[in-house]
Amino acid sequence: MRFIKSDINLNFIGKSRLAFYISATMIFISFISLILHKGPKYGIDFAGGTLIQVKLFIPSDINVIKSGLDTIELGKSSVQQFGNKEDNEYLIKTNKSIMTSEGFSGKVKNALESALGNNVEIRRIEMVGPQVGKDLREKALFAMFYALLFITIYISGRFEFKWISSGIMATSLMGSVYFLSFINLSIPILITAAFILALILFWVLSLKYAMGAIVALIHDVMITVGIFSLFDKEFTLPIIAALLTIIGYSLNDTIIVFDRVRENLKKYRKQPLDIIINRSINETLSRTILTSLTTLTVVIALFVMGGGIVHDFAFAMIVGIIVGTYSSIYVASPILLTWQKRGKKI
Repeated sequence: MRFIKSDINLNFIGKSRLAFYISATMIFISFISLILHKGPKYGIDFAGGTLIQVKLFIPSDINVIKSGLDTIELGKSSVQQFGNKEDNEYLIKTNKSIMTSEGFSGKVKNALESALGNNVEIRRIEMVGPQVGKDLREKALFAMFYALLFITIYISGRFEFKWISSGIMATSLMGSVYFLSFINLSIPILITAAFILALILFWVLSLKYAMGAIVALIHDVMITVGIFSLFDKEFTLPIIAALLTIIGYSLNDTIIVFDRVRENLKKYRKQPLDIIINRSINETLSRTILTSLTTLTVVIALFVMGGGIVHDFAFAMIVGIIVGTYSSIYVASPILLTWQKRGKKI
């Protein structure tokens, strides 16, 4: 199916400098937001604590709910509305990991019913210990790191036939990260250092396609994380699943463009690289937009109608699809052109 003319010739590469400033601004805002919020806002999954979801049968004020909770020892807790307003459901979160014994649910129920003067239904209670939360947080970071690392092997092998070079690089990085994880070094700092080293190795080993793909993927993840920080949304295990999905989606878009670039490099050997890259983006534009729009339609429907449980997951997917489509056109491909301008062979 094609709804864009086959002879379309939009000047994407000509706008690459403007796109660079837009990306740099978004990443800068993301960093500032993370600094001001003192890092991502971790949910129960990663920070540890206890989550209680309750349903009220009549509308009530959050302060009344809090006053009822003060009668039992929940530690520092917060109450927020969950789902649609007419559902009268609330999430109670506390940083205290409470052993949810058989009688705990009854204690919460009795305390709230005494304060509200009406029946209360306990929908769910979840508890995560602080050590478990820390372990999950570290494993989530490693999952994204290794996903990106194995992608470099695939990209380098498929487009440049450098399986051995990329394999050696990936093995070295994984080994370094594994052994350095045993010392008292922050995992985020460790992963960041590994990514910087990886980009240096891409340059030294001339893994240009891998560099373009990985820079685009890091760009997508950073902006998505930054937007979550701006909106003060929590990072939970479903959000990590969304980030990994975004990585795969954005990579698929990038591979489609790279495939066409490689074909056109053979077909139009005498043309300048910027014209070839721009032609390749235009030739794949119909497929890129059609894929993005159909996926976005489904995710928006999930965001609007899916309920509170999947709301943040769908929001992350919406941001990721938009940013991922943008980066495939304005981040990944122009890096090949930048490579040539620095005297490297394409």
